[in-house]
Amino acid sequence: MQKQINIQNKRARFEYEILDEYIAGIVLSGTEIKSIRNSKASIAESFCEFNEKGELFAVNMFIEEYAFGTRFNHRPRGSRKLLLKKIELKKLNREVRNTGLTIVPLNLFINDKGFAKVTIALARGKKLFDKRETLKDRDNKRDLDRLKKSFNR
Repeated sequence: MQKQINIQNKRARFEYEILDEYIAGIVLSGTEIKSIRNSKASIAESFCEFNEKGELFAVNMFIEEYAFGTRFNHRPRGSRKLLLKKIELKKLNREVRNTGLTIVPLNLFINDKGFAKVTIALARGKKLFDKRETLKDRDNKRDLDRLKKSFNR
């Protein structure tokens, strides 16, 4: 039984307003998937963009070099191709071009079959006052939970 791998981009939900989510496959080499299975990856600073052929790539995704890799080891920070259906790719490309939205990875995980998957989201950047509102809501929820806990005793 292997452990669950769930690498999250916690900053994305704070920086962006999530509009739509997709689960995409990811093209990896042998040493990359081994590093991900060891939880040696980060998607905190990554984003997604289309190339001139209409293919979607995750840019600036960090996957640490595999410790037992040889000279065939991968580059730690680079762009990796994401796999989606053609209809989904066309829809995302149209949204990014026309409305100026962005695509950010939210979650990197290994599914039941052992394949690496990325949850990506079509998102709109938040303004400063929206971020402040998010912080206020989080603090209010924390205070309310404390009150509920002390009241139940």
